[in-house]
Amino acid sequence: MGYTVLLVDDSETIRGALLKAFQMAKLPMEEVFQASDGREALAKLKSVWVDMVLTDINMPNMGGVELLAAMKADPSLKDIPVAVISTEGSSTRIQSLQEAGIAGYLRKPCRPEEIRDLLHKVLGDWK
Repeated sequence: MGYTVLLVDDSETIRGALLKAFQMAKLPMEEVFQASDGREALAKLKSVWVDMVLTDINMPNMGGVELLAAMKADPSLKDIPVAVISTEGSSTRIQSLQEAGIAGYLRKPCRPEEIRDLLHKVLGDWK
């Protein structure tokens, strides 16, 4: 049995690349859900359970920072780990995200091995 992950990115191309990276890294994924922004992600989280959310920061309607804040404020979502994959890489931004409670961070573009290692770090041993 594998993990369920929610990918949140406004770029369909990036979501596709992340899916490909999961396959290349031979990750044990049961299901990967997708959302194009934070609002869509929150709606999805009301209907499905995920082990982890992997989100971009800059998206229309609701970005990753707002998504993280909304999840941390919701008792039913606050314990789901959230990791960020973004082109933003300033140490100030990363530090503020860590203070807000992210479980991990990768800078785009990233290799499949980096994604695999991030999931290992966040989720621990495979189920």
